[in-house]
Amino acid sequence: MVNPEFPATRLGVLDIGSNTVHMIIVDAAPGARPDPEASVKTTVRLMQYLEEDGSISKDGVQALLAAVDAGMKLAEESKVSQILAMATSALREAPNGTRILGQIEDRIGQGVTVLSGVDEARLTFLAARRWYGWDSGRLLLMDIGGGSLEVAMGSDEDPNVAISVPAGAGRVTKEFLPADGTATPEQLEAAHKGVRRIIQPIVDEFPKSKVPNHAVGTSKTFRSLARLAGVMLRQSGRVDSWIMTRDQLEDWLPRLAAISPDQRVALPGITPERTLQIVGGGVVADEIMKALDVDEIEICPWALREGAILRWMDQFGRTRRGF
Repeated sequence: MVNPEFPATRLGVLDIGSNTVHMIIVDAAPGARPDPEASVKTTVRLMQYLEEDGSISKDGVQALLAAVDAGMKLAEESKVSQILAMATSALREAPNGTRILGQIEDRIGQGVTVLSGVDEARLTFLAARRWYGWDSGRLLLMDIGGGSLEVAMGSDEDPNVAISVPAGAGRVTKEFLPADGTATPEQLEAAHKGVRRIIQPIVDEFPKSKVPNHAVGTSKTFRSLARLAGVMLRQSGRVDSWIMTRDQLEDWLPRLAAISPDQRVALPGITPERTLQIVGGGVVADEIMKALDVDEIEICPWALREGAILRWMDQFGRTRRGF
């Protein structure tokens, strides 16, 4: 329940990601659950608009701006009093990202926070920690975006280790897999080798002596894979969750790679916007689980957006309370 001394702020959260642009409307207040009152999501898949030098093409810019406009339309209709706007890896890394960011800021009338990969990891970890609570112990978080992979681990709300590498599902698909979305066993193995090379910095930095008590995956990629390959865990009095083992994932990956993207939508958990890059995402999930010696993960319903809202509410609450 919201504290009547601190009335809720109607907050519009604009998340400009590599795959989608998402606007969610939240009545945010200190201590409140960050559930959306309304939302609109546009699939953009910026990775498919990258030029040879990594710049986002003119068509990609237009698609991105149209998605931002759709989000701002909902914000206007919802009469938000504040916008929290953030952008992730696609704009962070594109050579023309600063110019595109300026166009977006002109459109929305305010600045956009460009999150670093470590920022993404820390905010997503905060969301997972709040979801699972302190009794989950040392928490390991893995998040697969369109352009990057974030991994974090710790026993508190702020992780001891937070790392980001350019191994998102869209990026891996574009760099290592055929354009038609299918892959032979040999092509799939080449993708595995490419991902192993990219995630090596995570392996090098991760503390070998610290074993997580609970390993979780966030993002639509992990969720789709778990609904396809994993099982639902029914919990009395709590939200049901999905569990996926590495063996289950590795059993499905070659079969998934052999199916055309058009046919994948008939499979459980595979939505139309994920059909082309779900194999790339599966390769990333398999390799990071293997590298960190994780046999099983649970899918966390909260991720980056919820983490950003929670952080905003924490800061808002301190300001209102005067400490």
